[in-house]
Amino acid sequence: MKKTIYTLALTTFIAGSVLVGCQTSTKKELEAKDKVTDAQREVRDAKEELMEARKEATAEEWQTFKNETAAKVNENENKIAELKAKMKKTGNSIDAMYAKKIEELEQKNKDIEAKVETYKNDRSSDWESFKREYNHDMTELGEALKDMTIDNKN
Repeated sequence: MKKTIYTLALTTFIAGSVLVGCQTSTKKELEAKDKVTDAQREVRDAKEELMEARKEATAEEWQTFKNETAAKVNENENKIAELKAKMKKTGNSIDAMYAKKIEELEQKNKDIEAKVETYKNDRSSDWESFKREYNHDMTELGEALKDMTIDNKN
């Protein structure tokens, strides 16, 4: 009788160990699946953030940007024309250097205008980066034009 009780106790212990061991394995498997799902969700969120960052400009935003650019380019062209007219009136010997600087500014203005014209407003373009670069270029050109119009005679 004691032998039967020991055998029954041993069998119960082994069965219990197997069941507990299987539950731990199943639990680990579920946790691993959850981690994979979380990682996939994070990747999907990162892709969506990238797509949002690389958004294209809306048609209205793009048209407004082009109109503002055209106005700034025209304003720069007028300043350059004024500089050329002023240079012709002075007749100084530094006119060659002055003329070269004016030509460089004129070329920069044309380059900016061409950059805007060739920009493709689509999902593969980085609109925010383009605007930042454009604004930087226009600021530099504006400063250079302003420096050319300053009269350093005292």
